[in-house]
Amino acid sequence: MQLSDFDFDLPAERIALRPASPRDAARLLVVAPTGEITDRSVRDLPELLRAGDALVFNDTRVIPARLFGRRERDATSVAVEATLHRRLAPDSWSAFMRPGKRLRVGDRVGFGVQEDRACALSTLWAEIAAKGGGGEVELRFELAGADLDRLIEDLGVMPLPPYIAALRAEDERDRLDYQTLYARAPGSVAAPTAGLHFTTDLMERLVARGVSRHFVTLHVGAGTFLPVKTETVAEHRMHAEFGEVSAEVAEALNATRAAGGRIVCVGTTSLRLLESATDEACVVRPFAGDTAIFITPGYRFRAADALISNFHLPRSTLFMLVSALAGQATMRAAYAHAIASGYRFYSYGDASLLWAKA
Repeated sequence: MQLSDFDFDLPAERIALRPASPRDAARLLVVAPTGEITDRSVRDLPELLRAGDALVFNDTRVIPARLFGRRERDATSVAVEATLHRRLAPDSWSAFMRPGKRLRVGDRVGFGVQEDRACALSTLWAEIAAKGGGGEVELRFELAGADLDRLIEDLGVMPLPPYIAALRAEDERDRLDYQTLYARAPGSVAAPTAGLHFTTDLMERLVARGVSRHFVTLHVGAGTFLPVKTETVAEHRMHAEFGEVSAEVAEALNATRAAGGRIVCVGTTSLRLLESATDEACVVRPFAGDTAIFITPGYRFRAADALISNFHLPRSTLFMLVSALAGQATMRAAYAHAIASGYRFYSYGDASLLWAKA
């Protein structure tokens, strides 16, 4: 497969800059196992599922992972920006930094430091402990654990996806908008955006319908926004992300399947984690560790019967994933319909309910 196989034209006006209000007022494009396409609303979800089905949510919490400061070296000071994307230790994070090429191992960086040094009392200091490719570095901070987390919360801003950040600045509304209702475990630098559509009312109606809810945790890294740079799809390598599936959730999902219920993943992060935790016999196992699973057409799904997902970028690993689940030709037709019908794309956009192809 070639990267060009997953390309399509998306008009800029289809990129959503704010979420629907209320959240469950977003549109929902339903793709049946046969490929049939139906226009609905997220509010219709309870009637599109049946008693005994299970929804799997990612309960990770987005942290304000973009930090601004200055690199200090030999009495010179240069403005820098870091996006944290993976915790390595209580005092260390892997981060993407700009400008990355000029950084050296051993450099000190003061986040919160302004050119006039007016914010020295709230400075978060770190050292460049290692350098990788593409502007990736290891930052070793002078604080650790909860103390480090609190200062990141104070100094950082929400890491809006680049396709939104290029069109408007982050603001206080994003602290709420870019967080799911059920976010619990801090650690992500990108939201599991399919979950942004869920409201308290929608959750209650799903319970009344007899649909069970289960929570797993996958901490989403900034690597989710990195473009695929290899023309041959199989040569692309995913960034690893840490995830957990508890023994209780694994047992409940296996019981759902045994009773004839369907497993519906809310978001590609939940799906990737669940597929990582499921063995060749299609049994979900407890899981705690890294996953770099890369799902492309031809993949045999072991756990997921359906996926609730937002609309993804052309040439992206996530468009490849939905093409694997529902079929490549089906997803091309579905996205063409969505574009022509005015659906809103990306993190703050509308949603789709994709059933695995027949």
